[in-house]
Amino acid sequence: MMERMLATPADAEIILRLYELRTEAVMRQARAWTMGEFWPATAKEFFAVAENPADPHNAWLRQVISYWEMAAALVLHGAVSAELFVDCNGEGFFLLAKFAPILDGIREKNPAFLMKTAELVNRFSTAAQRYEAIVKNVEARRKSMPARQKAQGGSSSSRKP
Repeated sequence: MMERMLATPADAEIILRLYELRTEAVMRQARAWTMGEFWPATAKEFFAVAENPADPHNAWLRQVISYWEMAAALVLHGAVSAELFVDCNGEGFFLLAKFAPILDGIREKNPAFLMKTAELVNRFSTAAQRYEAIVKNVEARRKSMPARQKAQGGSSSSRKP
């Protein structure tokens, strides 16, 4: 269990800045596509976008993944309170849960994929609890997907980050 510590005003400024960055127009589009529409069922489907600069969604995927990994790194390096970050941000954990079924396949080619977010989950009990709750949410979402979308990414989620 993590000892409860008060966040500083500097922590609050970082959290607010991270939120502000998420509201930028292109970032909103990138997040909407990555979080809502992109559900690859295999690492091959993931890399069809991630390794294809001609794919219009390639930049969006890279933008969202790198944003959340940067945010996780801020926590891991002590720049922002882990407890405050976890309380205010779930999207990075959603990404980890969403890609969990194909994570091993992605990491065969890209060993650093979502490693900072996974480290948060493994290091901080509050992050692990948040992740577990989000895993259940992702699993429920997969089950409720239309058949066509399920075929593209409906495998059940693994809890291993």
